[in-house]
Amino acid sequence: MKSSGIEMDESIGEAAARFGLDTHVLRHWEAEGLLHPGRDAAGRRRYGHGAAVRIAVILRNKAAGLSLEQIRVLLDEDAPDRHRVLEAHIAELDRRAAEIAQARAMTEHALRCRAHDITACPRFRGHVDDVLSGEAHWLLDRTHPMGGPVPTSPPATTRAN
Repeated sequence: MKSSGIEMDESIGEAAARFGLDTHVLRHWEAEGLLHPGRDAAGRRRYGHGAAVRIAVILRNKAAGLSLEQIRVLLDEDAPDRHRVLEAHIAELDRRAAEIAQARAMTEHALRCRAHDITACPRFRGHVDDVLSGEAHWLLDRTHPMGGPVPTSPPATTRAN
């Protein structure tokens, strides 16, 4: 295999070091069906140019926020739902971009606000009105205290009178 005109045939340790990974990560990706390294006569994994490209693609897609399951679909040329996975990811990126834009606006306002205590700033209150009214469900969707998700509705409780 060739990469930049140089023969490439790396061991698992060499391939892992090239990408700053532990070898168990490459083994896991292989077990997940994302990588298919060649084998030498002794059965040891050998990573050629094609495998290196797949590793780079996996890393770039993980950095873009895709799960291994989503990446598996993208790497499977026969996967029928490739577009569905990509459209869903674009929708998630758009949602996150909107949250980031709101966070930036709130932070910039707090930075420039004359009130030292931003809770006393009437204009800053606009950034938390949805939280105060209970309309903001982002906190409940993304908070997992004590290892479990927070229910989106309060549990029914019985009170002793």
